[in-house]
Amino acid sequence: MTGPLARTVMARDRMARCWGLGDRKAPSAVTPACVLSDGDPDLPSHEAPFFATRSDRLPATLSIRSRGSFIPPSFETLGPDYMVDVGHVLPPSLEEANAGEAQGTGRLLPVSWQRMHHDEGLLEDALSPEIVVLTDAPQLAAQPGKLPQALVTLKQRFPGALIWTPGLAGPDNMAVLASMGVDLFDLARCREAVAHGALLTVNGPRWPMAGESVGMDEQLKHWTAALTEVRAAIQQGTVHTLAERQSLSSPRSVEHLRHHRQQVTQLNGVLASHVSASTMFPCYTSTVLTDPLVMDWERFMMEAYEAPAATRTVMVFLPCSARKPYRLSKTHDRFLYAMRSSACHEVMMTSPLGIVPRDLEDVWPAAHYDVPVTGDWSLEEEARIRRMLLRLVERTGYATVINHTGFDLSFLDVEVVDTRKGRGSTHHDALNDLGAAVKAAVEQHGLRNQKNSERLKQKFMSIARKSTLNDAWVLPLRVKGKLPRWRLELDGQQLAVWSIDRNGFSFSRAAIDHLHQHGALRTVSLNPDVDWRGDVFASMVERYDPSIRQGDDLMILQHDEPIGLARAVCPGWEWATTIGTLAKSHQRKKK
Repeated sequence: MTGPLARTVMARDRMARCWGLGDRKAPSAVTPACVLSDGDPDLPSHEAPFFATRSDRLPATLSIRSRGSFIPPSFETLGPDYMVDVGHVLPPSLEEANAGEAQGTGRLLPVSWQRMHHDEGLLEDALSPEIVVLTDAPQLAAQPGKLPQALVTLKQRFPGALIWTPGLAGPDNMAVLASMGVDLFDLARCREAVAHGALLTVNGPRWPMAGESVGMDEQLKHWTAALTEVRAAIQQGTVHTLAERQSLSSPRSVEHLRHHRQQVTQLNGVLASHVSASTMFPCYTSTVLTDPLVMDWERFMMEAYEAPAATRTVMVFLPCSARKPYRLSKTHDRFLYAMRSSACHEVMMTSPLGIVPRDLEDVWPAAHYDVPVTGDWSLEEEARIRRMLLRLVERTGYATVINHTGFDLSFLDVEVVDTRKGRGSTHHDALNDLGAAVKAAVEQHGLRNQKNSERLKQKFMSIARKSTLNDAWVLPLRVKGKLPRWRLELDGQQLAVWSIDRNGFSFSRAAIDHLHQHGALRTVSLNPDVDWRGDVFASMVERYDPSIRQGDDLMILQHDEPIGLARAVCPGWEWATTIGTLAKSHQRKKK
């Protein structure tokens, strides 16, 4: 059968995907999954939804047959099936040469490094493949940086397609490849391990122990176990932690992961802006210091962060705590009791984020990271703290910094008051000195405590600068209610509620015009003839902001007028060709 491949994204984690194949309400297979070939053992179709064969004739052809019923709307017959000319291309090292046999184009799209550099047909808007095959993946994997670059390019160009890297995957690198956007794997390396009498495991290839088999049945046990772990990690948002752990089995995998992180750091919209309250950002190894999420936080703090207006005279520099947000910890409860002032700007020193202001301690990732506390700081961690702190002091213009961390701040060109003096942060005398220093600074500069409602408003303005396009929409609002449901009201009408479930704002219908007036949200324009009743799908969209991040609140426009709000399910780079829901409807104006 040649109908379309029904596929729906069930889970996202940066560039990793779990696609449901078949009926979106009850998928019959889920990726990452296997592509079988001649000689492979029979696997159930939910683990191996496709079977591939390659002809020996010239020009060579690649055929992929579906082993499940993935054609809508009935999902009753097997399919779809694909066939395409693979052609013959020069190796990646000869990328400058435009030679070789042409590769076919269609719903099954073979792509090589050379084709990516020479075939302008890949840029045609009408090209919408369902499966993309990186035909020279093993050759690219042998050259530094090329495999991650190719995968990022293909993922952004064809976000609605499944990506297969033939001959590359195994239990030892499945998470690494999945984190870089690969959806389909094969058993070629398992067959190779059998031929060499080795066992391919999640920790890499090894020789068998006494009584241990290296046959295909034993290889499959490790293969399917690794596949299950990768699927679970994508759904739980931890595939990058799994990839980091798995990469240690091979220097090449470490190299791929580092190059991939560098690629993602330079891209806009790959990282999510909001996550659920239960999502954690594990920070267990030193490599997390170069994670794109950490780099993104540093970039925001260095370039865009503004301290609350009422607290820009005195900074109190405090150590972090294991509990998040910090104010809920016993340590910070003692700090706050000692200071007894809301006139100073409290900033926490932490790893891997460097510094976290009190006004942003509730947002992603500041409220979600989990790091082992050892008391030791690497040179890289110290360097990040110094450059972020130096930039913050320069941009804010504090008159005094009260240092309760024990970290040497002699590099700052501002008055620094050390309240630790070699003692523990909760030592009785250290806390007394902290309180005395804050009191003296407040009196010296004539500062006054903020009313709680004004302090909260300044906090929400700071969060708005991080999570929306500006804070102007918060300026005329008043904060009402009580913890944990703070309300933001305009003339007695509720426009937003602070949601602890997503650590973000939850907007009411009444906020639509107000947010649009202040240009607070990224916009999505619907086609003029669309009768918008449910969620947002690609067929409805006339234009959109490509910088949309997963989790963003969006302003929905039609005829250039605001008609409602939605929350982005997928980032802007996916919107052009991704099948399924792009954004969940949140609020709609009454007609």
